[in-house]
Amino acid sequence: MPSIRVIGPGRAGTALLRGLVAAGWEPRESLRHGHDLTGAAYGVDLLVIATPDAAVAEVAAVVTPVVGTVVAHLAGALGLDVLEPHAKRASLHPLRSIPSGDTSLVGAWFAVAGDPIVATAVTDLGGRPVLVRDGARAAYHAAAVIASNHLVALLGQVERVAAVAGVPLEAYFDLVRGTVDNVQRLGPAAALTGPVRRGDWTTVRRHFDAIPVEEQAGYEAMAALAARLVPPAEPGAK
Repeated sequence: MPSIRVIGPGRAGTALLRGLVAAGWEPRESLRHGHDLTGAAYGVDLLVIATPDAAVAEVAAVVTPVVGTVVAHLAGALGLDVLEPHAKRASLHPLRSIPSGDTSLVGAWFAVAGDPIVATAVTDLGGRPVLVRDGARAAYHAAAVIASNHLVALLGQVERVAAVAGVPLEAYFDLVRGTVDNVQRLGPAAALTGPVRRGDWTTVRRHFDAIPVEEQAGYEAMAALAARLVPPAEPGAK
C-alpha cells in the first residue's frame, strides 16, 4: 500500500491520515510548525500539506522536491500552482464538515485534481472523487461554504427568531432534517414549500414585521433566494 505523511496534522489532516491508515496505507511521521520540513518528501508516496490555506505555498516551497513523491494540499479554493516547484502535484478536499480529527471521512465526496494517487486515496476511503479543475476551485469552495457554514449561520437565525416566540431550537431539527431529505430526493425547486412557493407575500410581510429588525435583512435575502426556485406562472394562469 502507498505511504503518506502529513504536514500540519490539524483536524482535516488528522482525519485523512487516520482514515487512510485504517484502509492500509503506511503512515510516516507527521510534521508540524517548527520542524525541519526540507526532507519531508523523502521516503513517502504522498505528502499532504494540511496547513491553513495561506501557508500552503510557503510550506511547499520549503520542501525539497523528490522524484516520485506526490505533494498535495487539502485546500478547497486553491489550485495546483501553489505547490511549485514539485513536479507531481495534487489536491483533495473533503466535502464534509470536520469538527475534530477523529471525524470519519469514509464515504465522503472529495474534490480532486492532479496526480491520480489522490483518486486512489479517496477510493480506498470508500469515498467519491469529483474532478474540480483549478479555474473552478473558488466557485466549488464557495458552494461548500454555503452548504455548511451558511447553513449553520441560518440555524443561528432560526434560534434567535424562535426565541421571540419562546420555542427552542431543538423543536425545528426534525423540520430541517426532513427538508434536507426532500432536497436530496426531489431537488431544491421541487422541495420548496411555504409562503414564497405559494406566492403568499402577505404572510411573508407578516413574518418580516414580526421578527427583530436586525433579522429582517437576512430573512429578506433568503426569501429572494427562495423566489428564484419558483417557476414563472404560465400566461393566463390564475
